[in-house]
Amino acid sequence: MPPLPFLKLYESNQALIINKPAGLPVHPGPRGGPSVEDWFPLMSRRKDGPWLAHRLDADTAGCLAIGLRKQTLLAIQSCFATGRAKKLYWAVVQGTAPDTLEIDLPLKKVSTLSQGWKMQGAPDGQSARTTLRCLGRDGTLSWVELTLESGRTHQARVHCAAAGLPVVGDPVYSAGKQMAGERLHLLSRELILPLAETISAIAPPPPHMLAALIRCGYDPARG
Repeated sequence: MPPLPFLKLYESNQALIINKPAGLPVHPGPRGGPSVEDWFPLMSRRKDGPWLAHRLDADTAGCLAIGLRKQTLLAIQSCFATGRAKKLYWAVVQGTAPDTLEIDLPLKKVSTLSQGWKMQGAPDGQSARTTLRCLGRDGTLSWVELTLESGRTHQARVHCAAAGLPVVGDPVYSAGKQMAGERLHLLSRELILPLAETISAIAPPPPHMLAALIRCGYDPARG
């Protein structure tokens, strides 16, 4: 088996946080191809585990937590379920973002003819709240930090689009404004899990986001 195709951002004998590359699914899908789970044998030699503690979209880069012990896995999952996990995302969005914005929009999964399904805002959906803070702008794009106070599927992408600030490279929620071949500019930047011993990690921006981030004032020297 080839070596791990991603960096470990945090490692103990209980858990890992890896820097998942954009484009790599977390688990095998119907289309085949590699996934994070393919490298589980290199993460632990125990007969039980590892386990994904949560999920990221295939096209989203950054912090992904993996449990190496069942008790730790359950503790991490409890952090997510009770809202105690701190999840910060970076995104490059189209448009001029305000300095701060609170987005409170319930979400539900709906069927579509072209894509199979997607998430959309709906009064009868699951509660979802995102806090947006603008970190920089260039007049056309904005670099934003997103604090997800809930963890719904596609939450960051749907909430940004609903605010009129679709994530660059989003083929589903950007209303056709993305350029052909442009990759999703969304990063799971920071993850903090307040367990008995706090687990935390910060992921660097993936290469495909750097040019847009720099346009908006990001300094690559900061990591």
